[in-house]
Amino acid sequence: MPDIVNTEQAQAWNGPEGTHWARNQDRWNAVNEGFNVPLLDGAGIAEDHRILDLGCGSGQTTRMAALRAPQGRALGLDLSGPMLAEARACAEREGITNASFTQGDAQVHPFEPGAFDAAISRYGVMFFADPVVALGNVGRSLRPGGRLAFVCPADATLNDWVMAMAALRDFLPVGDFGQPGLPGMFSLAAPDRIRDVLTAAGFTGITINQAQAYGAWGHGAEDAAEFLLGTGPGRHLIEQADATARALARRTLTDHLRDHETTDGTVRLRSTSWLVTADRPVDSSDRP
Repeated sequence: MPDIVNTEQAQAWNGPEGTHWARNQDRWNAVNEGFNVPLLDGAGIAEDHRILDLGCGSGQTTRMAALRAPQGRALGLDLSGPMLAEARACAEREGITNASFTQGDAQVHPFEPGAFDAAISRYGVMFFADPVVALGNVGRSLRPGGRLAFVCPADATLNDWVMAMAALRDFLPVGDFGQPGLPGMFSLAAPDRIRDVLTAAGFTGITINQAQAYGAWGHGAEDAAEFLLGTGPGRHLIEQADATARALARRTLTDHLRDHETTDGTVRLRSTSWLVTADRPVDSSDRP
């Protein structure tokens, strides 16, 4: 195991949560697919670029970046061994030879200075133990003028899946579920927080724009409810309830999700995120 300082997240993503995501990678990709093109466009990837994918998970965005840079390469970095195994298998099946994957913690990973033209992340940067240190390390891995682009969740109330889980507070110990916390899913939900972190990490040219997408969470309300309750947050809540409360929660969540079924039976939930871009400064000594 490489050097890790974010030990709590490492334990989660190499345990049940990582196994769940690896096993359900196609479903998670369907949930998040609406953000892929905006993310890659924001990174400004050219055909010969070297791209770093932070928190790459099972590697969909790494592979997509590699396809945009056929004469370059893409490296996916993640804490999770189970998800990286899936990432490598998918790249091999798809015949993508310019994508590779490594296990590591972005906060302390020994990147070669200036090794990448762009860094991307789809829902990976919220979990850093120290986001300023981690993004500072990432920034040094970019060439002068290199671009960082990432997607992270905006306010919890603008994300339908959070509101669906919050509707279970009569049966499960929901508490302050969905509130900002560090590190955590909504740790960068406030634009001012994003700007402060990136500025402290040495980035300039920061842009923060809201992006929305309706992801597919399941086929039918029952299927989507089981999937939501099988996620990390769902399991955490269910494990604290007795059998009666669990049954009531499942029934309530299923009924709630019926309102989100489309004509073909797919449950589509709105996700609202920030699409963020920033640049590593070009010092005068770096200019021709």
